[in-house]
Amino acid sequence: MSAGALYQEALRVLRRMELPEVSERDVLATLEAGQPGPLSLFYEAGAEAGLPRRVLLTRGTGLFFSFCAGNLADDLIDGDCTYHAQPLRVGPFVQFLLQNLAFATLAGEDAQVPAPVLSEATRTLALAAGPQALEVRARQWTAPLFRQVAEGIAGQQWEAYLRVLWAGTVLEPRAAEAGRALGVAAHVVEDIRSRDVRFTSMPPEDRDVVVGWARGAVQALRRHDLRCLDAALRRIEPILPEVES
Repeated sequence: MSAGALYQEALRVLRRMELPEVSERDVLATLEAGQPGPLSLFYEAGAEAGLPRRVLLTRGTGLFFSFCAGNLADDLIDGDCTYHAQPLRVGPFVQFLLQNLAFATLAGEDAQVPAPVLSEATRTLALAAGPQALEVRARQWTAPLFRQVAEGIAGQQWEAYLRVLWAGTVLEPRAAEAGRALGVAAHVVEDIRSRDVRFTSMPPEDRDVVVGWARGAVQALRRHDLRCLDAALRRIEPILPEVES
């Protein structure tokens, strides 16, 4: 229900835009491809931080738009954008629209995100995109390269998300550490689960290093003792022991 509440709010925001019908369909297809994604975690983390419902829905929706813009960019890079018939013609405009809609939503009055926080978070997201250039050019994966890419496209991304979500709450001081650890652990686990070449092509000793790094991130998340992070850890921890060498 928590993920559904945020997704329905995202649909309401989209419909209020009064876009051309075909444009709305293209954006909707991208939102559908991105959900449930982080929706449950956005809602649970906002609720645990004590956000009023309107603020929670607005921040969570804006962050979901940003997530979907990034997810679309990643799918275009990897050739996985199967939800658009002409991805190279449709995808760029949808990404541009969603990124601006995310900023408009998070900068709006209902989100109550302080301007300095939003400025720093969006700068962090820009920095997070940088290592993508290393990934698309990588011919051989090693633990140091894997870590550099993961710290950007996953760690910094989630740091920015939690900075925005927890701004002005008692959990705000934890956003940077918790976000980076969550992004790293989830990234490693997803690569193990999907047998991504980033992980599978590394020598066994490098895979051990990466798994150990992810286990360290899990321990960092455990120390925060938050229900929302425990829910994420229940999906992450069972996968890590599968790789020992």
